[in-house]
Amino acid sequence: MKPAGGRAETPDDATAASTLSFDRRGLAAAIGAYAMWGLFPLYWYQLKSVPAVQTVAHRVVWCAVFVVGWLALRGERGWLRRSLAEPRVLPMLIASSVLISLNWGVYIWAVTHGRVLEASLGYFIGPLANVLVGVLLLHERLSAPKWSAVGLAAVGVLWLTVRHGEVPWVALVLASSFCAYGLIRKVVAVGAMPGLAIESLLLLLPALAWLGLSEARGEGVFGHGGGLTEVLLIAGGALTALPLIGFAFGARRLPYSLLGLLQYLSPTLQLLCGLLLGEAFTRDTMIGFACIWLGLIVYAADGWSGARMRRDLRPRASRSS
Repeated sequence: MKPAGGRAETPDDATAASTLSFDRRGLAAAIGAYAMWGLFPLYWYQLKSVPAVQTVAHRVVWCAVFVVGWLALRGERGWLRRSLAEPRVLPMLIASSVLISLNWGVYIWAVTHGRVLEASLGYFIGPLANVLVGVLLLHERLSAPKWSAVGLAAVGVLWLTVRHGEVPWVALVLASSFCAYGLIRKVVAVGAMPGLAIESLLLLLPALAWLGLSEARGEGVFGHGGGLTEVLLIAGGALTALPLIGFAFGARRLPYSLLGLLQYLSPTLQLLCGLLLGEAFTRDTMIGFACIWLGLIVYAADGWSGARMRRDLRPRASRSS
């Protein structure tokens, strides 16, 4: 088939079309994942009396129980063997499991120590890194308006970073660890649920060892903190799994640059959570966030315009083929 004008479609045309298009189910999954992550501070704040490392260990244990149990209930057989059939999958999932555990630990520490706004800054920096990775490493293409949108967002993040007054290590660790995690889950040849199950199983023994050591030292919380604490720790496993599954599902079906811009939903909701938890929202913060949201509006408008143009061209292409 030839496009309008009679020119034969080239591989570059196909690549460009693939970069510009997206899967609606993948989009819905990614938005749902980012929304859940954005509201997490309200949940983990309820566990501020629990040491952050213990909370992470419980997230690992109950996430493993939830995901492996779900695969069993669905009658999945041989998922572990199939997932690890390719030699490079296991090393990559080991790396991704280390990255996500680091991300969880720093994030929970920040939430329970009154640094939700700094955590949200980290997740504002992360999408910029994702966009650059998508362009530089995955050869995705951005139009001029999309580059302008990225530039506006970068100005906002730079403003927030400079006005912070010190090296925002929480933000930088969260941004870099999740960007690297997302890239691995984008390229590794494993499904969302099996991949998360393997990550959880890789971390399970260290998590159980830490919980056992904490209990032996008399520092264990589970079983000693009241019924609500136990319920929150157990439910945290399912709540950990659901957005990670949605993210991994979306990451394999969306351009990485689009995934990066969508990620701004999460820190925006985290910002609102920080305000609800009593953290200050200054004029400097407002200026930075205004730049970021203006960039998002430009990016979304350009994507909508491009999608409408492609719809208009399809009937002409069909008639000329």
